[in-house]
Amino acid sequence: MNLTEKVKNLPLTPGVYLMKDSLGNIIYVGKAKALKRRVQSYFQDSKSHSPKVKRLVKNIKDLDYTLTDTEFEAFMLECKLIKELKPPYNRKMKNPLAYTYIVIQTDSNRRRIEVSYDPGDGAEQGDRRLLFGPYTSRSTVERAVQGVLEGYSILCSNPHSKKASLCLNHSLGLCIGMCAGGEALVTYNGIMDRFVALLDGTDMSILEGMEQRMADAAENYNYEAAAKYRDYIGAVRSLLQKEKVIEFAGANQRIAMVEPMNDRTLKLLLLQGNRILFQTKLESEDFSNASLQAEITTIIRDNFRSSPLQRSADISRHEIDEAQIIYSYLKGNSCSHMIIRDEWLTPENDAAINDAVREMLLNCYAI
Repeated sequence: MNLTEKVKNLPLTPGVYLMKDSLGNIIYVGKAKALKRRVQSYFQDSKSHSPKVKRLVKNIKDLDYTLTDTEFEAFMLECKLIKELKPPYNRKMKNPLAYTYIVIQTDSNRRRIEVSYDPGDGAEQGDRRLLFGPYTSRSTVERAVQGVLEGYSILCSNPHSKKASLCLNHSLGLCIGMCAGGEALVTYNGIMDRFVALLDGTDMSILEGMEQRMADAAENYNYEAAAKYRDYIGAVRSLLQKEKVIEFAGANQRIAMVEPMNDRTLKLLLLQGNRILFQTKLESEDFSNASLQAEITTIIRDNFRSSPLQRSADISRHEIDEAQIIYSYLKGNSCSHMIIRDEWLTPENDAAINDAVREMLLNCYAI
C-alpha cells in the first residue's frame, strides 16, 4: 500500500503516527485525536505550513501508526517515543537546551537573577543559589524576568560590580540605585524577597503591582506602556503555571482517572507520578451502579498497595513533559479524576474511597 492509500485509510480515532523517509528511518512522531484528519493536513497545499513542516513533508515516504483508546494515551505515547527514537524533526524534544531555569545567586549582599539553560553552569563549589524551573520557553522566562526588572526599576547595568557606585541605568530611571548600596539596596532586597515568594507561589504582590502599573498606564492613555505590561504579566502568569506543574510532578501523586469512550465504555487509568501504572476498559450501561464502583475500588487498591509512594524534590528536565501532559489533561474537560489518599488503601476506609469513586463516575457521566 502506497503512502497516499495509507493516509486515505487512516481511522478517525486517537493515536500516534510515525513519519518515515526513503530509507525507512523515523523522522517525525506526532499524536492526534483524529489520526486521518491530522495526517491529511500535512499533505494539503496550505500557506500556513511553516518551513519546517514543508521540509518534513518533502521527506515523508511512508508512515506507521499506533491506535490508542484516548487522546491522553496518544499524548503520553508520543512523548515516550520521541524520547526513545529522537526523530530529527522533533527538535524541541531532542534539543538538550530546550529547558530554561531561573537562577538567583545568593552568594553576596546583592542577589542576582540569571536565566540559564544549565542550572549548574558557572557554579563553583560553595556557591549559594536558588533554582526555579525547568521551563519550556526561554523567551517567556526572559520576558517575565525583564518585566519584573523594568517594572520595579531594578534593571542594573552593572550587576556584577563589587564597587559601590551608581550604574548608567540609574541615570535613565531603570535602576533604583541598589548598586551604590544604602537604602536602595534594602529596597532591592525587599523586592527580591517578593520575587522569590512569587515563584514559590506564596506572595502575588509582584504580579499585582505589575497589573496596577498596566492599569495606570491605560488610564493615562499610555497604551504602548500598558501593552508592554500586559505582555510581561502574561509571561509571569505562564511561569506560575509551570511552577504548578513542577510541584505537581514532585508530589508523585497516585491518581485514578476515567474517560468515556462511548455511552457504554469507560477507560480507567491509574497514574503514579508521571507513569501509567495500570489501564483497562470497563463496560457498563450505568456509570453510577454499585458494582462498577466496587470494581474500580478493588482495582485501585490492588495496584496502589503494591506500588510504594515516593516524593521527589528534584524534577529532571525529562520528567516535565509527562507532568505537563498529565497536569493539563486533568485540568481540562475530557476526563474525571481523583487523587488517591494513603488511608483509602485500607479496608477501614471503604466509605471514603467509595464516595470518591462514585463522585468521579458521576463527573465522568456529565462530561
